[in-house]
Amino acid sequence: MNLPNKLTIFRVILIPFFLVFLLVPGIPADNWIALGIFIVASLTDLLDGKIARKYNLVTNFGKFMDPLADKLLVCSALICLTGLGRIPSYMVVIIIAREFTISGFRLIAADNGVVIAASYWGKFKTTFQMIAVCLMIANIQALQLLTTIITWIAVILTVVSLIDYLIKNKDVLKEQK
Repeated sequence: MNLPNKLTIFRVILIPFFLVFLLVPGIPADNWIALGIFIVASLTDLLDGKIARKYNLVTNFGKFMDPLADKLLVCSALICLTGLGRIPSYMVVIIIAREFTISGFRLIAADNGVVIAASYWGKFKTTFQMIAVCLMIANIQALQLLTTIITWIAVILTVVSLIDYLIKNKDVLKEQK
């Protein structure tokens, strides 16, 4: 297993630790530790892709697992942040619905022997979602307006990236003869 794939797996392993610090009350500096873990996990997303492309280590496993690891990390965070009252549930539903739709498309494509990599819109979406999550975890009153703006940008990019993805990959839904 190459380094980028190990970083992707590491990101998935960090999720339960992140959730414990975010959700378990009474842990000193819990939000800040959760934020640190989330940032480290998010940076592995940046690193694994750069390393894979630079050293030609792109694999089908990475093309599949990297976006899945991102979805697990971001969706776990957003669901918990909804429970903590830091993001409206309708925004989380939009984001998660997009992720399920894209995952379904990827499964259909994979069944037809096609692996679909993430698009630039998807990467922008993920970046803004991760920044929004960081701001929500930090929960700093002076940054509430910025948090709201970044969160709305993330939701808009979520919808734009879905539309882009569906248009570019519409042939995946055509029946194979």
